[in-house]
Amino acid sequence: MLNSSSSLSLNLISLLDNCKSMFHLKQIHALVFALGLSQDDICLSKILSFSSLSDSGNNVLYSSCVLYSLSNPTIFNWNTVIRGYSKTRNPNGSLSVYIHMLRAGVSPHHLTFPFLARASARLFNPHLGMSIHAHIAKFGFHSDLFISNSLVHMYSSFRDISHARKVFDGMPLKNLVSWNSMVDAYAKCGYMVFARQVFDSMPEKDVLSWTCLIDGYVKNVNYGDAMSVFENMRTSGPRPNEVTLVSVLCACAHLGSLDKGRMMHQYVIHNKLPLTLVLRTSLVDMYAKCGAIHEALNVFRGMPKETGDVLIWNAMIGGLANHGLIRETLDLFLEMNTVGVKPDEITYLSLLSACAHGGFVKEAWDFFDCLGRHGMSPKIEHYACMIDVMARSGQIAEAYRFLCEAPIEPSASMLGALLSGCINHGKLDVAEIIGKRLIELEPRHDGRYVGLSNAYAIVRRWEEARSTRQAMERIGVKKSPGYSIVEMNGGIDRFIAQDKSHPKWKEIYMMLSLVVSQMKHIVNYEDEELMLWL
Repeated sequence: MLNSSSSLSLNLISLLDNCKSMFHLKQIHALVFALGLSQDDICLSKILSFSSLSDSGNNVLYSSCVLYSLSNPTIFNWNTVIRGYSKTRNPNGSLSVYIHMLRAGVSPHHLTFPFLARASARLFNPHLGMSIHAHIAKFGFHSDLFISNSLVHMYSSFRDISHARKVFDGMPLKNLVSWNSMVDAYAKCGYMVFARQVFDSMPEKDVLSWTCLIDGYVKNVNYGDAMSVFENMRTSGPRPNEVTLVSVLCACAHLGSLDKGRMMHQYVIHNKLPLTLVLRTSLVDMYAKCGAIHEALNVFRGMPKETGDVLIWNAMIGGLANHGLIRETLDLFLEMNTVGVKPDEITYLSLLSACAHGGFVKEAWDFFDCLGRHGMSPKIEHYACMIDVMARSGQIAEAYRFLCEAPIEPSASMLGALLSGCINHGKLDVAEIIGKRLIELEPRHDGRYVGLSNAYAIVRRWEEARSTRQAMERIGVKKSPGYSIVEMNGGIDRFIAQDKSHPKWKEIYMMLSLVVSQMKHIVNYEDEELMLWL
């Protein structure tokens, strides 16, 4: 009988090891009960692990029911379910299971607290995080390296850099994870000078160290610094991986650096990096934002349709919309529905933007109504886009009524869209009302004064235009100059009107004068041809 019981247990363990779904798990669990092995530690541990942690299982509620049915669960069983809840959309379950564990008289060990720290971070609950930290000290784990690294990450998620640094400085031993966590903590909180100082102080660096710093610069809109660090990484650091390239491509997209973006694409191909969905999405986004919409489409079309998600479809739809390819945008959306990818709020925002540029008012209303029909609530951006659609098409009264009846407080983007439409269609009475509201809403924004002043200037109300500019100067608001960015020979130059800071400004102005004179000659020639034809 002993041999038979042992053989049954081994067979069940083999079945659990090869389990592929919750349906199969429940069948095996029923066998475990029927064969009198409902308290077998190995079988129950595998059932808990599959239902809590496996992507195929992903049913932590089931695992918690199993846990509470055990007569004497081990600390490993408790930790498994705590860890499972820490990965879910509702990590509060981790704390509930932890409290149950304490009430059952089971003391936590060093693997319990990192999962609780992760749950606190995902809940963005500093009070809970500090309570967990207090329990760590109470149970004597404050010097544990793994736990300390988790605390640095937790406090950085709260944007509490002082406590993160305190934990880091108090660690008797630090490993590479500790240093990377501190770099990432400073980057998350926007302290890139300190992130760089920690990075430069590291006794050793791996690909994650470099990636954390590059991504930090990108997230804090220091795209030039991100590219500079990447160049240093290529010459003196480890080989960049696909995660590094995602951040670098984001920097290229925001800089409009198409040549460097293409170089990154070639780097991916040459080094045979895995073209993950995230990396492919970044390539599509980079090409679209840099103006190479056909290259974006080539990358997008190279993806098997069944492997795509809503993010890459959004990147392509948004790219087409921004390039004014309205019909192509709408056609791609139909294709997206055909392959079964469910649109989200960003999808509809891109579609509304396309409708605004194309003057498709009816289609815009259909997309706006789709948000509610599919269980999504319109955000400020959707309302702003709808106002833009109507204002661009000359439906100023309708746009103003929509603004007043919207269930949210009018934002600067909503008012700004209506102001532009008013100016373009000569509705200066409404423009004055909207312009004054914008100044009240954003008194330090230079564009708000300029917009109202321009509205007055169109109808030759020079005194009001002048007083609006004077009001702007009185409170110390300066107009930000517009500029153009030109990429050439791997470098990026910025030009402002009448700018003489460029070392070759004389040659540039000579060439501009030549181009302008040739343009005038062409225009005059065409005018003469037109007169002859008439």
